[in-house]
Amino acid sequence: MSTDTTATTAITAVTAEPVRFDTKIAVLLRADLEPWQRLNVTSFLVSGLGSQVPEVIGEPYEDADGVRYLPMFRQPVMVFEATKEVLVAAHGRALSRALPRSVFTSDLFTTGNDRDNRAAVRAVATAELDVVGLAVYGPRNGVDKVVKGARMHP
Repeated sequence: MSTDTTATTAITAVTAEPVRFDTKIAVLLRADLEPWQRLNVTSFLVSGLGSQVPEVIGEPYEDADGVRYLPMFRQPVMVFEATKEVLVAAHGRALSRALPRSVFTSDLFTTGNDRDNRAAVRAVATAELDVVGLAVYGPRNGVDKVVKGARMHP
């Protein structure tokens, strides 16, 4: 069997059975964000999950030439958008369910480093946070309840 055939057989074997996850990673963005803000907020939010919830990280990647790449999430990240009101409610539901979460507030658009980001969040009471983005991880049904009322990002 040639190397190409072996590789194709291995890929086919891996993809033959769909992988189902009983967990979900979701990012919820406020609908009024500019496109650059949506990308920035999403990248910051998911970095929090990857650093604190190790089970979401898969194995490292390697191409056919043996060049290695960093591992990424083992499952898809679902991105949603919602109004400010839905986002506030989702934040409350994530807190009440004690799901692993990361938050991005509007104040973070005015800071330029991690220290100032953390200080900006720390300076505001939970109920007063101007949340523009939220990432959550947990059981599929729990995450679905958190993002209730949001729609898939277009």
